[in-house]
Amino acid sequence: MKLAVGCDPNAQAYKEEMIEFMKGLGHEVTDFGSEDPIYANTAVKVAEAVAAKEYDRGILFCGTGIGVMLAANKVKGAYAANVLNVYSAKRACLSNNCNIITLGSQVTGNMLAKELIEAYLSCEFVHNERSGSKVDAIVNYESGVCR
Repeated sequence: MKLAVGCDPNAQAYKEEMIEFMKGLGHEVTDFGSEDPIYANTAVKVAEAVAAKEYDRGILFCGTGIGVMLAANKVKGAYAANVLNVYSAKRACLSNNCNIITLGSQVTGNMLAKELIEAYLSCEFVHNERSGSKVDAIVNYESGVCR
């Protein structure tokens, strides 16, 4: 899978460890950086690249994962979820078709982060009776509001 990643300067070391982990799983990873103290700028760049389908998915890091999630979700076609447990990491993909997950370097331990990333990347969204119409409603609303 082709992945886009980025973070704020505070999560640099965390992100680097996660990149090595993702590469170890066999994924191609592009680092969008961490130098910009305005995490929203990096989050938007990753989200734009994922929404444009230049990358299969994105993973963003900041202190809590919340700020980068908010910024990424402002990009049309980007659907980011802050994940805190393996179940939500899987459901972000399986139920919500999220193309980006976010993690907090100050609130999620490194071993748990690796489990969350692996769980998220192991799933594929299948448009089905249970979740398909719910995801469609979000995409349709976005299409009508965001031009």
